[in-house]
Amino acid sequence: MPMRLGSERPELTGATEWFHQDLLPADLSDKYVLVHFWAVSCHICHETMNLLISYRDKYKEHGLQMVGVHFPRYEADTDIEKVKEDIAKYGITHPVAIDNLHKMAEAFQNEYVPAFFLFDKEGKLFFRTAGDRGFEKLQPKIEQVLGLSQA
Repeated sequence: MPMRLGSERPELTGATEWFHQDLLPADLSDKYVLVHFWAVSCHICHETMNLLISYRDKYKEHGLQMVGVHFPRYEADTDIEKVKEDIAKYGITHPVAIDNLHKMAEAFQNEYVPAFFLFDKEGKLFFRTAGDRGFEKLQPKIEQVLGLSQA
């Protein structure tokens, strides 16, 4: 069963490796957090990454903390060099967990890439979505949780 709205944000544990972990606040309480799952083999992930990065930059000053989770779909996705290439190519400077054992995906009850989990300041799930159609709904929800829209 998918994670329900209002659920507590799972701990960000179980990663086999981290990139930019030093940028992850020790305490995420009282922070808006967007967790996005992606994979190097995911075409939609690549198509949406630049816009997602622009959201990170645009809403950072409003308190949005972004965390990426590389969630491999195939054995070839576990090649860390390919992940590093995508991190460099797309300018991913926010923390990225490598979830080669799928522990984080299990904690988030997620099986999709791309997938997006948006949490409010209380650490409750405010919005979740997946795929390119779901991505289209993400920015208005970010603005809503940050109090930047009337919706």
